[in-house]
Amino acid sequence: MEVRSELRKHSRSGTRKWTILVGIVALTHVLLLLSYGDALRYLLPDGRRLKLPNESNKMMNPSRNTLAVSVSEDSAGSGIHVMEKNGNVSGFGLRNETEDDEGFDETVDFESFEDAKDSVNVIKQVVVESSVKQRTEVSTSKYGQQGQKVSVQSQKKVESSMLSASSSIAGPASSVGKLPVSGNSSLVVSKQVSKKKKKKKYDIPPKTVTTIEEMNRILARHRRTSRALRPRWSSRRDEEILAARKEIENAPVAKLERELYPPIFRNVSMFKRSYELMERMLKVYVYKEGSRPIFHTPILKGLYASEGWFMKLMEENKQYTVKDPRRAHLYYMPFSARMLEFKLYVRNSHNRTNLRQFLKEYTEHISAKYPFFNRTDGADHFLVACHDWAPYETRHHMEHCIKALCNADVTAGFKIGRDISLPETYVRAAKNPLRDLGGKPPSQRRTLAFYAGSMHGYLRAILLQHWKDKDPEMKIFGRMPFGVASKMNYIEHMKSSKYCICPKGFEVNSPRVVESIFYECVPVIISDNFVPPFFEVLDWSAFSVIVAEKDIPRLKYILSSIPEERYVKMQMAVRKAQRHFLWHAKPQRYDLFHMVLHSIWYNRVFQAKRR
Repeated sequence: MEVRSELRKHSRSGTRKWTILVGIVALTHVLLLLSYGDALRYLLPDGRRLKLPNESNKMMNPSRNTLAVSVSEDSAGSGIHVMEKNGNVSGFGLRNETEDDEGFDETVDFESFEDAKDSVNVIKQVVVESSVKQRTEVSTSKYGQQGQKVSVQSQKKVESSMLSASSSIAGPASSVGKLPVSGNSSLVVSKQVSKKKKKKKYDIPPKTVTTIEEMNRILARHRRTSRALRPRWSSRRDEEILAARKEIENAPVAKLERELYPPIFRNVSMFKRSYELMERMLKVYVYKEGSRPIFHTPILKGLYASEGWFMKLMEENKQYTVKDPRRAHLYYMPFSARMLEFKLYVRNSHNRTNLRQFLKEYTEHISAKYPFFNRTDGADHFLVACHDWAPYETRHHMEHCIKALCNADVTAGFKIGRDISLPETYVRAAKNPLRDLGGKPPSQRRTLAFYAGSMHGYLRAILLQHWKDKDPEMKIFGRMPFGVASKMNYIEHMKSSKYCICPKGFEVNSPRVVESIFYECVPVIISDNFVPPFFEVLDWSAFSVIVAEKDIPRLKYILSSIPEERYVKMQMAVRKAQRHFLWHAKPQRYDLFHMVLHSIWYNRVFQAKRR
């Protein structure tokens, strides 16, 4: 009897416990569905799941794209991009494509990496990121027929780094597949949100500043003594390059040409001789390895058009390219840093390790297949990348390569005398990159200085603090409203101003430098540690004004102190330099395509060594 009584008591107690437990579980599910229903739909079976942009569909994910146009799938796996019949990407609804840098912002910026705003967004972010990553890991590493997949170990590293980044926001209680619902979880998230945000690199001034005079000294020093490694074995091409160097160094005084304006060059005779030798002897091998869209898919419109136009024109070129890599002086790795970010980066993951790993494995692949990279450790290989992340993505495994970078920051690893400062060109119309070219003559430019743009980074806020609505001669604005009228107003301001202010944004580079030249406005570059484009051959003091960031309060005084005669000469030099900053569907002599290729050739000539 006593045993039965005890059993009844335990039975009644157990029933109550199970009832409470079932109630808690039910309440938990209700809360999850109400709060995180959108995120949890990614975890449902395929038949009921929202399709992601990297699956075989024709939906545009609004969080990754802002413009829905004709969408096609690439051969390397599904992906969202807009293709012309010739395979070029002419117009992209890509996030951050218009980074504002012409005074108006057509997309939501994503590179500011805002921390979580509230607990719901934090937890939802973890679920969505894990789902996106799992679906994209299959198609992130194809290298054509000879390719090899990213290893499981590298994927695990990406997973762990993603989880650590997510847990730093959402707290240790959250993980993929486990959504915190207890009172303690909200406390953890609240503490993380309320915690003071760590300042990013672009939110604070640089700790060290390399002036333009110091850059000139570094260039002269590296011209005298090459830092490149000696090749592991000799090659006939090395001897040809060293012979070309002697001819360049002993170049006769150049005859004046209509295409060349001597005042804008460091040494026009050396440039002309080097350019002629490039036309006569340079051969480039373009690697065929790599699948679209990261490889062989040029973007011809928007902020990152420079890397796309060069890729397109280089791969189509018959004069410089060779099919036999043994005949090449240089080797081109034709990937798009913009498409690499678009295809592989998990938004808000704060982790770019998989992007760098992808390029590392690509480098290992061509090193294993061909002997050329190993011969020089990549010193005769080059890449052309305009995305801000390219310096990080190409670190270590491409460290000795010649890098043509828009983000030419000496504090981020840019090597003066080896690397190339790639002009960042904002192309509005892929079919007509020269649309709206030109500007008013000096006598009709009534405005002393003009700037309009979003508040990217720390510097632009300082500029507006000192000069917005402070002086009628200084037309300094924030972001202009969106629309065609604003675009035309922006362009008109640049066409009718004497000086166009080009402050840095998140990084040191800005498309305004080339825009100013495009509209024949003297560029005023305010960006410490920025190496101006084609620094190895052009004398930027002839057609621009370089102002230290600390001198922003004195900006008007500096510009007003320039004599009118000096300004007229600078404006003339801008017009003469313009031809070197223009893309053409069919490349012309001394145009932007040839200037980029020449600077790569020129730096290689002065870095090459014998065995």
